[in-house]
Amino acid sequence: MNSKLKNLITRTITGILFVAVMVTGICMRGDAMVLLFALITGLTIWEYTGLVNEVKDVTVNRFISTAAAVYLFLAMAGFCADMVPSAAFIPYLLTIVYLFVSELYTGNKNAIHDWAYTMLGQMYVALPFSCINVLGFHQDPANGQTVYNWLLPMSIFIFLWLNDTGAYCSGSLFGKHKLFPRISPAKTWEGSIGGGLFVLLAAGMIGYATTANESLLSPFAGESQAAVIIKWLGLGLTVVFFGTWGDLVESLFKRTLGIKDSGNILPGHGGMLDRFDSSLMAIPAAVVYLYTLSLF
Repeated sequence: MNSKLKNLITRTITGILFVAVMVTGICMRGDAMVLLFALITGLTIWEYTGLVNEVKDVTVNRFISTAAAVYLFLAMAGFCADMVPSAAFIPYLLTIVYLFVSELYTGNKNAIHDWAYTMLGQMYVALPFSCINVLGFHQDPANGQTVYNWLLPMSIFIFLWLNDTGAYCSGSLFGKHKLFPRISPAKTWEGSIGGGLFVLLAAGMIGYATTANESLLSPFAGESQAAVIIKWLGLGLTVVFFGTWGDLVESLFKRTLGIKDSGNILPGHGGMLDRFDSSLMAIPAAVVYLYTLSLF
């Protein structure tokens, strides 16, 4: 068996298992989603801190940074699920203060670099993952109780996967014009447009399905079918744009560090940052999009 075929088989098996775990974790129950993404947050920030600690004169506290990120995710989950008060965020804020003050006593060569990379990890990894709780938990209009609904979190990842698949297929067939050659030479405008069309088709189908089946608890329930579909299309476009930017941001991050893959925890797919790069921009962007709609 040649190496290319072996790599394709490995990548396919890993991809199938990854999708199965994600779909099961998101669609099962709220606590399953929380546990899954708390683990993902911890693994990703641990990977991130390991990478930046290879930079000259950078020393980030891996254990405390990881613990802080996981705690932020769990605190956000508890708050969004209406299980804990806002005071639950105080230990996280105290941890951030500690990470600043501790540089006074470590004797590290460049405190500014340490602070910058530490805070980047919290803003780039911990905060975006925490935002998935905002998408998953909401009040049931029937009884005012806070409930978990898998539709929005799952839709974000469906859109991201379809965008990647559509971009790969379209780029392979029609790609001629480079999208961002300085950062990612393989990406093309044709691929990006193809990926966007895949997502728009899926978004329209989800919008139609939610108007036909009220049990799906669409965030746009009670509106006309046309309005619901238009808003789902807007969500799809938001994920396409910010997911693509998220991919490019992670590519820039790796180029800056001089590495090809962020890790090898997922055989054939690289590391956690490689797998979740698009979602780190798409999830918070989706939250902003939905909150913006609620204002009008």
